[in-house]
Amino acid sequence: MAHEKSAPRTVHLDAGQVRTLAHPLRMRLLGTLRVDGPATATSLAEKLGTNTGATSYHLRQLAEVGLVTEDPDRGTGRQRWWRAEHDISNFEPSEFDDDPDTRAAVRWIEANHIRLWAEQAERWMASADEHSREWRDAAALSDMVLTLDPGRLRALNDELWRVVMRYHEEPPSDGPDARQVHVFLAAFPRVEEKP
Repeated sequence: MAHEKSAPRTVHLDAGQVRTLAHPLRMRLLGTLRVDGPATATSLAEKLGTNTGATSYHLRQLAEVGLVTEDPDRGTGRQRWWRAEHDISNFEPSEFDDDPDTRAAVRWIEANHIRLWAEQAERWMASADEHSREWRDAAALSDMVLTLDPGRLRALNDELWRVVMRYHEEPPSDGPDARQVHVFLAAFPRVEEKP
């Protein structure tokens, strides 16, 4: 039987969702639910090294703005299971130019993504020698400087995203060497360092 994968559920974040998401534990909770699937506050607290009370509180905050929801097919009695309501969230930073609080939340979220990318890259590099030659040769960290106007930069980012989504929508690899892989896309104007 062929594996069928449904299209990813996407949400375009509003200002309230952006402000709610701009919190370290909330970002980690939502990311974990998206990657690992439904979980209880207790199991999330254990996995993320926090306490169940804080985890429960922040899950409820995410639920209030529609980013997570209780999983009705799981749990019994007092055990509440949570799941991500969407697979992908996005926003246009310029949408919030007239809202200083949301603009600050956008900057925090963007900085957090950069920190996460750096942490993941550093973990990979620190452990690369423990992995097979195939994994070491397949992994890539690279950069290039292009000269583009805003329209072409947008087109580049959109095209790269379509490539990533094509791989996301295909059936996952199921061989013995298949693993989850982090893919980060970042293309932005070069800003010279100030002396």
